[in-house]
Amino acid sequence: MAERIQLSRAKGWRLPAGAVSVARPTKWGNPFGYQKNTGLARVPAALGDGDWEYEGRISASGTRHDYHHADGRITVCHVRYMTRDEIVETYRRALTGDLTPAMRSALPSGRFFKITVEDVRRQLAGRDLACWCPLTYWDGSHVPCHADVLLGIANA
Repeated sequence: MAERIQLSRAKGWRLPAGAVSVARPTKWGNPFGYQKNTGLARVPAALGDGDWEYEGRISASGTRHDYHHADGRITVCHVRYMTRDEIVETYRRALTGDLTPAMRSALPSGRFFKITVEDVRRQLAGRDLACWCPLTYWDGSHVPCHADVLLGIANA
């Protein structure tokens, strides 16, 4: 069974044979950064019905964006960094084409990546995937990572 491996800079550490690095800047890398301005959420969701949505405009955590709807309503939104779970969910949606209205608004073409689900299945099936994300939190619980999405798609 293919698994996720944490990359390391430790002296002597090498990527295991057959494993594929899916970290940035590879084509598999997650463009939605954790605690970075590429991984922002708008709260509450102005275009959807959830608690949050992807914020694809030039912005920063802690800012306020008033969203002006076509019918004259205004939704007062605050911008914050996405959680790891939200980043992984956004990556999954972008890769599979299951875009939210906010994602479609931010990138009307819907093409967040140069890769497709078919590329993932063809090139990553059965392979271990390596990323810089930690495997577990201090309490031993699983840390979500976009490599989990790739593993799920490649080995479905």
